[in-house]
Amino acid sequence: MAAKKGWEKIRWAGAHMPLHAEIKKRFEKERPFSGRRIGTALHLEAKTANLILTLHAGGAELFVIGSNPLSTQDAVAQALAEVEGITVAARHGEPEEERRGNIDRLIDFSPHLIVEDGGDVAWRLHEREGSCPKLIGICEETTTGVERLRTLEREGRLRVPAIAVNDAKMKHLFDNRYGTGQSTWDAIMRATNLLVAGKTVLIVGYGWCGKGLALRAKGLGARVLVCEIDPVKAVEAAMEGCEVVELREGMARADFVITATGRPGVIGEEELKVAKHGQVLANAGHFGYEIDREALGRLAKKRYQARAGVEAYVLPHGRTVYLLGEGELVNLALGDGHPVEIMDVSFALQALSAEYLLQNGESLSPGVYPVPERIDETVARLFLSVLS
Repeated sequence: MAAKKGWEKIRWAGAHMPLHAEIKKRFEKERPFSGRRIGTALHLEAKTANLILTLHAGGAELFVIGSNPLSTQDAVAQALAEVEGITVAARHGEPEEERRGNIDRLIDFSPHLIVEDGGDVAWRLHEREGSCPKLIGICEETTTGVERLRTLEREGRLRVPAIAVNDAKMKHLFDNRYGTGQSTWDAIMRATNLLVAGKTVLIVGYGWCGKGLALRAKGLGARVLVCEIDPVKAVEAAMEGCEVVELREGMARADFVITATGRPGVIGEEELKVAKHGQVLANAGHFGYEIDREALGRLAKKRYQARAGVEAYVLPHGRTVYLLGEGELVNLALGDGHPVEIMDVSFALQALSAEYLLQNGESLSPGVYPVPERIDETVARLFLSVLS
């Protein structure tokens, strides 16, 4: 029964992914991944399933794990597990020890390609000397994951070429801005059922994700504060009508706080001490460490479940703040993630970048490479034809 619901979700998403349909049609004919193994560590939901099925249609054998313990949709995972040639090792809420074990299982699968969100698999395989001897390359589509790959590159440890799918123009200009902007607010509003209009919102970090969050907050009628340490981005926020503030000031004033920095502990004990009563805390970054949950637990005199996915922390002086989705990536922890059409674009980049690596990876030196411009432009033209 669960798998049936999973297939319903997968088919609904697939019906609204015309770019993917075109790529899948070609892959079925040309079979570019025939005889190859691909390991994927992604947010395992319906749109992701369509990417996995497209790679499978191209002839790949796949080992599939989740990239976040709260983003896996069990019905989708069970549906994919029914497909011959796809092994799934993921479930919603899996404990950290199990998640680490699944990463090692993926590495033991000895894939030729890795398609990933967040860089956990890439990081782990570089800790395990001699692992993945047949690995040709890695495709990574998150800011956090690309930064980790670049760290490996700087340290001279990166063993294979990696494509920074996140940095493609058709990815960060649209997925990070419009996808994150819409899906994060969708999850927050679903989880809280609170009004946004007339409220004060603090966006922590004004990269492309932060810009999208601010844009949608303004559209919903909120007053928008921005905390940004890069002075150039801070000026950009000010020029776009946001009020630039120090973090502690923003925490004292904001009704909603959303982190989008990719940095651990951005909101720590000192910031939480001045949080406004009734404040809603949400994280839009890939990993659930931007809001310091340990500090929040230490400060709290009491904590309780206020709603599904909403935990209340009663702080000193009787102030209460609400943490959404355990501080994990809120749009997937409490929602369905980015809109289907946005992920159609991003996953088209992933599929074509994987094909490019398979064709060219063995001739490339280890390093982090941009998505080839021809792939970016191909996806842009396809998407424009859909929008027209």
